[in-house]
Amino acid sequence: MTERVRIIGIDPGLQRTGWGVVDTVGNRLSFVAAGIVRSEQDGSLAERLVELHDGLAAVIKAWTPDEAAVEQTFVNVNPTSTLKLGQARGIALLVPALAGLGVAEYAPNAIKKAIVGAGHADKNQIHHMVRVLLPKAEIEGQDAADALAIAICHVHHRQSAAQRMRREIGIRA
Repeated sequence: MTERVRIIGIDPGLQRTGWGVVDTVGNRLSFVAAGIVRSEQDGSLAERLVELHDGLAAVIKAWTPDEAAVEQTFVNVNPTSTLKLGQARGIALLVPALAGLGVAEYAPNAIKKAIVGAGHADKNQIHHMVRVLLPKAEIEGQDAADALAIAICHVHHRQSAAQRMRREIGIRA
């Protein structure tokens, strides 16, 4: 019997960091929880990063994932916004790592391709497929839906890696 693996997907953002937790057993995928960690816009950058840290740490403590996946940052036109997003992303990588979780990173196009089958899908297509794949999901907003897509992407990639490993072992045996 295949063991359950719980995965948290994290969509980093300074104002809103989305998170989504799914369970996978073999090929079966099920929704666990999703939400958004928010930071106060009027706080200093340091205070906002602490809010993100504490919020994500509480989510990880509450839902006890086994693995984490985080979206890679894309470069904005505004370099200041890119730097701030990068700092929020650092928190999104740090918190699960501090909790002892393995953390995978995925480019936006890889996430889109895993969910929709095309690397240039729009947000509506992605959110529609997340709802199809997780029909019982209670999704708070776009950031939570994106985080669930990241978690689903990780499920697909870890299953592909396991299949490759089984083939390699079979070839060597």
